[in-house]
This record gives sequence, C-alpha cells and structure tokens, in this order.
Amino acid sequence: MEKSCERAIELGLPAIAFTDHADFVKVHSDQHSVDIAGYLDAVERCRARFTGLRILSGVELGEPHWFPDETAAVLAAAPLDNVLGSVHCVKVDGELIDASQFGDREGLDVAAATRAYYREVLAMLEGGQPFEVLAHLDYPKRYWTAYREKDYEEEIRDVLKAAVRTGRVMEVNTTRGDRLCPDLSVVRWWRELGGQAVQYGSDAHSPDKVAEGFRVATEMVESAGFKPARDPVSVWRR
Repeated sequence: MEKSCERAIELGLPAIAFTDHADFVKVHSDQHSVDIAGYLDAVERCRARFTGLRILSGVELGEPHWFPDETAAVLAAAPLDNVLGSVHCVKVDGELIDASQFGDREGLDVAAATRAYYREVLAMLEGGQPFEVLAHLDYPKRYWTAYREKDYEEEIRDVLKAAVRTGRVMEVNTTRGDRLCPDLSVVRWWRELGGQAVQYGSDAHSPDKVAEGFRVATEMVESAGFKPARDPVSVWRR
C-alpha cells in the first residue's frame, strides 16, 4: 500500500482508494477475505505518512448476497469511503467456477456460462446488500477475447436497469490498463437507461499499475455524457 501511495504521488494523483477484496468463495488460491482490522491499520499508517495524499478506504464485496452475515461483519468494522459489490463466481452444472476460468474448462459453453454470470450479477443487485458501486459488471470479458457486448445486450441491459432501480454507481474498470470493462457502448446504455453516476478505477493489484488506463477511461466517460465533479474523488455524473 505504501508503494502504491508513492506511485500515486509520482503520477500527481490527488487521491488513491484501496478497495481490498472480501471474497468468501474459495475457488482458487488468490481469492481471500480481507483482514479488515489489519487493513484499517494499514490505511491509517499510510494516511499518517503521506499527509499530502487523500487515502480512501474501501472494500470489494464478492458475491455479498451469498454471504450476508460475513458481509455485515466486514462492514461493521468501521465506516468505509467506498463499498463495491462484484460477482466473480457462478454455478455451472452445480459447480462453482470463477469467470476467469471459463476459457480453461474443456467443453464449457462459455456463452451460456457468461449469461449465467449476468443472472448472478442481477441477483446480487436485487439482493439488498449495502454496496454503492457495481464493480466490473462484465468481468468475463477480461479473459475471453471473443467476447462481444452486443451478444449479451439483453442481459447487460437487465443488469443496468436493476442498478438504476437500486441507485447504484457503475464502475468503469480499466483492468490495469489492458481493457475497459465496460466499454463505451455499455456506458452509453447506462446513461440511456437512467444511470446517474460513473466512477473508474485501475483495479491495480500492484503499485506499477496504479491509474493505468485512466486517460482512455476519462475520454470514454466524457464522450458518453458524464462530467467530473469539483471534488476529484467524487463520482462523475450526467
């Protein structure tokens, strides 16, 4: 975290947000649930050291509608600046699979699994869990080069409508500078359907990827009709 703060200062960023994972499904080794006490302590240490940088706390809740008690325990630890909800895993033929693994499963109908993923995102949005931001709504896109937004337009629109109904903010995730999730067409659907706000993040996971892709994301969000707030850490609004 300290190295990421140093990188943010080097880039001239006014702030950095750490939204560590709270994943309660274990399908591969790098999924984990945040040590919330240790995390909050690390945030305070960074704030004490980097006084000229705004450091926002947060968490990315994985499948919070499956784990309401665990989710509540994490959120009860302290007020957080930024709470995201995301889906990584879906049940396919009774087996939990991380969407990043769709392409590695021999014989898997990837299109059908992707539709199952969107149904799970919809269930999360309608599950009543207390998160503000819908994170990387098209997570499977990162790992499937044949992915096309128009193939899932109906499912994506259903997700966006639910996000509008429940007052969520849509994240534009730059995938560490590799790929925008979602792309311009989806951001435009979001605005068309009544979406009020967008935020974006690099999902960095390492200091060298902090803010990667932000310039392209900014241009895209502006072209879709969203405008920055006066406060640089606030969401962009229509």
